[in-house]
Amino acid sequence: MQENSKIKLGSSDIIIKTIAYIFIGLFSLACLLPFILMISTSFSTEGLIRKTGFAIIPKGFTTYAYELVLRNSKQLFGSYVVTILMTVGGTLLGLFIISMTGYALQRKDFPFRNQISFYIYFTTLFSGGLVPFYLLISKYLGLKDNYLAVFLPLLMSPWLIILMKNFIKAIPFEITESGKIDGAGDITIFVKLILPMLKPALATIGLFLALGYWNEWYNSMLFLSAKVEYRPLQYHLYKIVNEVASLKNSVAGSNVVVTSLPLETLKMSTAVVATGPIILLYPFVQKYFIAGITVGAVKG
Repeated sequence: MQENSKIKLGSSDIIIKTIAYIFIGLFSLACLLPFILMISTSFSTEGLIRKTGFAIIPKGFTTYAYELVLRNSKQLFGSYVVTILMTVGGTLLGLFIISMTGYALQRKDFPFRNQISFYIYFTTLFSGGLVPFYLLISKYLGLKDNYLAVFLPLLMSPWLIILMKNFIKAIPFEITESGKIDGAGDITIFVKLILPMLKPALATIGLFLALGYWNEWYNSMLFLSAKVEYRPLQYHLYKIVNEVASLKNSVAGSNVVVTSLPLETLKMSTAVVATGPIILLYPFVQKYFIAGITVGAVKG
C-alpha cells in the first residue's frame, strides 16, 4: 500500500504560503520589468519615447536602432569573436590559477601561507591607483595595443582567491594526506581528488570571471587604440553610442534637424546585444552558484 506523502496544511500555513508566493511573484516581476522595458524601448521610435516615455509595449515598432548597431557587421562579428575567446580562455585559465592558489594557501604544510594570504588580503584594501597601473601595463610590460592588456588584469582577483580559499576549508585535509599515503603527487591530488569536489565553487567563480570578461570595456578604452582592428564587444558598443551622442550634440545648436539618430533606443538595443548571450549562461550554473556563494559566505 502506497503511503500518502502529502502533508496536510493548516489555515495559517496556507495564508503564509499565499503571502510568500505573492511577495516572490511581485518581486520577480519587479526584477523582470527593466528587461521588458529595455527590449520594448529598443524596438520603439525615438520621437514617441521622448514624447510619451517608456512603455512595456513598443511604440511605433521599428528596428532602426538595431540596423545602426549591425551596420558594421564585420566589426561587430570580430568584436564578438574577441570577447568570446577572452571570456572562455580567461574563465578556464582563471579558474585553474585561482583554485590552485586557494588550495595551496589552505594547505597546512604550505610555507609562508599566512604571509602570502595577508599580502593578498592587503591588496583588497589598498591599490597603487590608476596611473601606476597604466604605467605598469603600457610602459614596463609593453602591452599597449595588445589584447593581453585586457586579458591579464582580469585573470584573477584577491576577492575570488579568498572566496575559493574559504570554500576549500570545507574539504578535510585528511583527503590530501590519504592521497600522499597512496603515493600520489601534489598535481595528482589536486586534479583527481580536490577539483571534483570544487564544482559549486568553480561554477560560482567561473560565472564571476565570465561576467567580468564579457562586460569589460574600461581596460579596452585605456590600452586599445584605433590601431587594434577588433575591439571587445562592450567597448565597440560604447563607442557607437558615444559617436551618435557626439553627433547629436554637435548639431544641437544649429538649424540641422537630426531626427534619424535614435540615441535612447540605440542605448537599449546595444544593451540587448551586449547582455543577450551572456544571460543564457546563468541557468546552467544556477544550482552550483547558490551552493558556492552560500558556502563561501558562511566560511568567510
